[in-house]
Amino acid sequence: MKHLKKRADFLKAAKGWKWVMPGLVLQARRRVRTPEREARLGFTASRRVGGAVARNRARRRLREVARECLAGRARRNFDYVVIARKEALTRPYGDLLDDMKTAIARIHAKAHKS
Repeated sequence: MKHLKKRADFLKAAKGWKWVMPGLVLQARRRVRTPEREARLGFTASRRVGGAVARNRARRRLREVARECLAGRARRNFDYVVIARKEALTRPYGDLLDDMKTAIARIHAKAHKS
């Protein structure tokens, strides 16, 4: 899975579907008219989460959760953005996994309807 790097891609994902969970927010959008078909993933944590050390820790935890959860669930031609919430720092790892699985399922259900 490739990573989102450009700000424009993050902003486009923000206009897509969104699901809020206690430890994270998942945003996703379906890409159209792109030769690249692989799913892409981006992470962000605002200063609301904490200082630089806390934000980096939250992103690392969510990166591992996403690696584990999105491996078999990510859809082709989709961009995913995972936004850390303050609870991502203290939430048990198993609960973060459940948050991600639920968010992915709900986003894909929304995408299927439209």
